[in-house]
Amino acid sequence: MSSSQQAAIVSLQLCVGHREPMKSVGSANVVANHGIEGDRHAISEGVRAARQVLLMDEETLERFGLSYGEVRENITTSGVDLASIESGTKVALGDDVVVRITGHCAPCARMDEIRPGLRVELDRQRGMLAYVVQGGEIKVGDGVRVLTGATATA
Repeated sequence: MSSSQQAAIVSLQLCVGHREPMKSVGSANVVANHGIEGDRHAISEGVRAARQVLLMDEETLERFGLSYGEVRENITTSGVDLASIESGTKVALGDDVVVRITGHCAPCARMDEIRPGLRVELDRQRGMLAYVVQGGEIKVGDGVRVLTGATATA
């Protein structure tokens, strides 16, 4: 990542259990075709495999007055408009990890537990779901790059 690019990971969160608070971590091991080690959504098969990781940008969180991890995202970024990334596009996280965007994360009823009406407000803005193409370690402060033209293969 060149010094002129500012996109970075600003927070990492693990979902350790159903309805449990998100666990903030400084680094995480991301496993190809599986997800983030220690996260309850790490899964290799079935329809939920397209939902291994949830990315959210801090700019959207700030616009809605939300904190890191509050919408249950795993990776919070800064400096990249995640909602504009098309499904199938690959995104590099740090030096090694590559994820493929699988689509927008539809806001669930839990968003209204944060604030009534938030579910509707967050339509197409709750972050992007992704599948892990290439694993490795990521940490807060690592760069984020959208890999243009990288939609079909690893």
